[in-house]
This record gives sequence, structure tokens and C-alpha cells, in this order.
Amino acid sequence: MKKQTEFKLNRRDSVWFQENSAAVVIDYAKEVCDVAILPIGAIEQHAAHAPTGMDTYNAIGIAEKVAEKTGAMVLPCPMYGSHPHHHWGMPGTIPLTYETHIGLLMDIIRGASVSGYNKFLIISAHGQVSSTIVATHKLGIEGLFTISSTWYDFLRDDKTVLEDYMWHADEAETSVGLYLYPQFIKMELAAAGYGTPLIDAKWKIAPGQQATPGSLYHFEGTFALPEKDDLDNGVIGDPTKASYEKGKAVVEGVVVHYAELIEEIKSKYPVGINPLGFRNPGGYATTAEIVYDKDHDSKGQLKK
Repeated sequence: MKKQTEFKLNRRDSVWFQENSAAVVIDYAKEVCDVAILPIGAIEQHAAHAPTGMDTYNAIGIAEKVAEKTGAMVLPCPMYGSHPHHHWGMPGTIPLTYETHIGLLMDIIRGASVSGYNKFLIISAHGQVSSTIVATHKLGIEGLFTISSTWYDFLRDDKTVLEDYMWHADEAETSVGLYLYPQFIKMELAAAGYGTPLIDAKWKIAPGQQATPGSLYHFEGTFALPEKDDLDNGVIGDPTKASYEKGKAVVEGVVVHYAELIEEIKSKYPVGINPLGFRNPGGYATTAEIVYDKDHDSKGQLKK
């Protein structure tokens, strides 16, 4: 294969996997950085003022900035995501089943590993932990080191920048949109909206809220009524409080955290090192047969 000899950005043409040739992404993983970021969002109604691709655009924008800061490669973002129970049946939303989404994430990461990428960070901008956590641990059984996060819970703004916790098509998401893709945000159509909680809010950790004793993660129960029946305008929160400045602050804040995490991984596990130390494509059935690679001892500890 004839290889490219001139590169635009740190020995690659782009932070995006799909904008480089195969030779470039393979050599980059082998020689420069084998950390790959998979941004994921959803196609979901976000009221009258925001696009249905909002979650996907948020994930793409954050992942790109993290990659520019760290040298990680960004994998192509699938537009669709899985959804909690109360999103199903809502016009403007195109949900994947949990089984489909788990398989999609696993296939993408398996495929990227063939090109030499050994460390994976999923950056989600949508509430889909029902599938991302399962996919992450199934990938781990196969020996693919994967971290899955939802950006607003990773940031834990806890009303530091924002006036409210993050819910849906609200102050937080609309602020991020005003910062990353203002051409798609129509603030003249923004209006507050609310859902009907089935239990008192004190029992739930809101998105981006610091955890407190006696509280449940907001997806640890069927706490909401179907949106198609419950929401008047598709909003939970108040997007009229949004601003470019708030969006810039929360995006830059979470990018710093992601960058620190990636730099630690790169420092501890240089290019070519799989932190788990094995590959087990047989999955569940062959876990008893795992053998560690040359970089790890018989107990899976990285050799010094």
C-alpha cells in the first residue's frame, strides 16, 4: 500500500478516523496514539427551538475538542441511540432497541481494534446507560479496554455554571448548542416545559447533580410517564436561561476532565499496550482460557 508522506495535523490529516486514509489511521495507532474516542448521541425531539440531532451534535463537538487536546482519534459517530422507557413512541425520536445499540457499539469498537486501537472512551451526550454499560462490560470480557461516560454526569456541574440541573432541551443542552452549532438553535421559539415526576425529586440524582445519601441515579427506575403523553412542548427545564457563555464554560470544563483522563491512560499504558492484557473474542464461553500477552504477567499485572 502506498503511504501518505505529508500530514496536516500531528501525523494525521484530521482528528476524525473517517477523514484519514486507512494507512494513516493504522500507522497513527501504531506509532503515535492508540486511544480512540467514540462519540454517541441520538435522534430525538428537542422541542421547537433545537434540532433532533442535538445530542449527537453535542457528543461530536465535545469529542472533537478532546481529541484536539489529547491526540486521540475520534471514531465516526452513529447518529442513533437507545432510549429510556419513557422516550418510546414520541414523534421526532428514532430509538434503537437496547440489543441493537449494544451490538452497534461493540461492533464499532471491535472494528477499530483491528486497526490497532487499544484504549476506547465512549462519550455519550444522551441518556442511554441501559445499553452503554452493558456494551462496555461485554467488550471487557473480550479484552477490549473501554470506558463509557455521559458528559454531563462526568462534569457534575452541580449548578456551578448553570442555574438548573440538566434535563432535556433545557438551559444546559441549549447553551451547548449555542456554543457548538448556533445556526441550528432558534431562541425565539424557546420556552420552558416540565414533566410529571412519579416520585419526589429528593430520591433522584438529577443529570449533572452531585450524589447525596439516599438518592437513586435518574435511570435506576421507571420514574417518568411516557413523553408522548406527558410533555406539552417537548422540554423539561427552561431553555430561555441558555447562553453561549454557559455553553462554552461547561464544554471547556468537561474537555479538561476528559483530557486529564486520557493523558493518564497514555502515560500509564504507552502505545501498543492493552491495559487489560488479553484478547478474548470468544466472550463469555472462553473466559477460563484467557492468556495474558507479553506485556503482562500471569496474573494480568503490567510488567515493569
